[in-house]
Amino acid sequence: MMHRRPIAAPPANRLLPGALLAALSAAVAATTLTAGPAAAQKAGFSGAPVRVGEINSYTGLPAFTIPYRQGWQLALEEINAQGGVIGCCELQVVSRDDAGKPDDAVRVAQELVTNEAVDVLAGTYFSHIGLAVADFAARNKVPFVAAEPLTDAITWSKGNRYTFRLRPSTYMQAAMLVEEAAKLPAKRWATVAPNYEYGQSAVTWFKQLLKEKRPDVEFVAEQWPAQGKLEAGPTVQALAAANPEAIFNVTFGADLAKFVREGEGRGLFRNRKIVSLLTGEPEYLEPMKDEAPEGWIVTGYPWDQIDTPAHKAFVAAYTARFKESPKQGSVVGYTTMKAVAAAITKARSSNAEPIVDALAGLTIDSPFGPVTFRASDHQATMGAYVGTTTVKDGRGTMKDWHYADGANYLPPDEAARKLRPAE
Repeated sequence: MMHRRPIAAPPANRLLPGALLAALSAAVAATTLTAGPAAAQKAGFSGAPVRVGEINSYTGLPAFTIPYRQGWQLALEEINAQGGVIGCCELQVVSRDDAGKPDDAVRVAQELVTNEAVDVLAGTYFSHIGLAVADFAARNKVPFVAAEPLTDAITWSKGNRYTFRLRPSTYMQAAMLVEEAAKLPAKRWATVAPNYEYGQSAVTWFKQLLKEKRPDVEFVAEQWPAQGKLEAGPTVQALAAANPEAIFNVTFGADLAKFVREGEGRGLFRNRKIVSLLTGEPEYLEPMKDEAPEGWIVTGYPWDQIDTPAHKAFVAAYTARFKESPKQGSVVGYTTMKAVAAAITKARSSNAEPIVDALAGLTIDSPFGPVTFRASDHQATMGAYVGTTTVKDGRGTMKDWHYADGANYLPPDEAARKLRPAE
């Protein structure tokens, strides 16, 4: 096994809501979390810590990535408190910020593998960054658990042996929304989406899947703002000019807030149905407070309404640890780290090939229930909650929701294999 230089563990960082600037500063710096040397000194295996190189856009999208980081911190603490991985080895995380740039992500991935001797890579948010790290993982034969990037390419057209993805993809979430959209009387549709891989993929699948269910629909307008640079006035004006009966929205974060505010002010949403990807996630919905949209059909996370034992236990642990409610990112970060630990333990090795073999077909428990990484395409079966937006007690939330199991929105194994490059 490669020699690993000792890494000092900083004190635990409780990220409270009022400490966002401090959180951003901390995210830029390298972060190594451990639970002390005791687990690494136990008999069995080699006793050396197993290391995870974690990469994400902490300064680029803090609304999602700060809760995401808190989620994996909680999971890491639980894993090490229970004896680490393989029953003997401490799990360590070395974290880096990719600054929202693919080149930076590849650079820090190389640094993590070469200088920090990490055994597994995990994380990323934006689709184009996830694809860049997936390519690096394939070329360097390093296991990579992609936490959030939703592009279908990461598991299909550009899939590789070493990359696995947790979140339901654009195809899966588009299919979930199409089930509801197809019930609407609307025939004239418009779309608005960020002009990069995620937005392009989401619109492509939504159009294709909706037309399959409703051949009578037509798409009369498309708007493609640059991610993070939405010019809300012209965008809303152009959509209104096309006079659609319904709109498919893929914007998120600050762009979503601007789109909602301008659309409400100009009457764009009046007497129109809006179907929207990710808008029900609390990191995007709650900051809009009483300006949150009413009646949009969305994928999201109604965290305060889910009553399953697994989810209630997660919420209790998370709120006790961080003194705030969980977000979608919290669940993603938590489940990502649990998946990494489970794969290492199943493999009984910190070597790449056994870990990859262990990930294929691996089933883990999550706050949403059991999740399986399919061996056929390395896509996990995590689902999403589908419902409508509303305002309650001065904040945006979801109502009339149901859980859409990701396993029901994926092609059969044989069809999925045909979507991937030959290995």
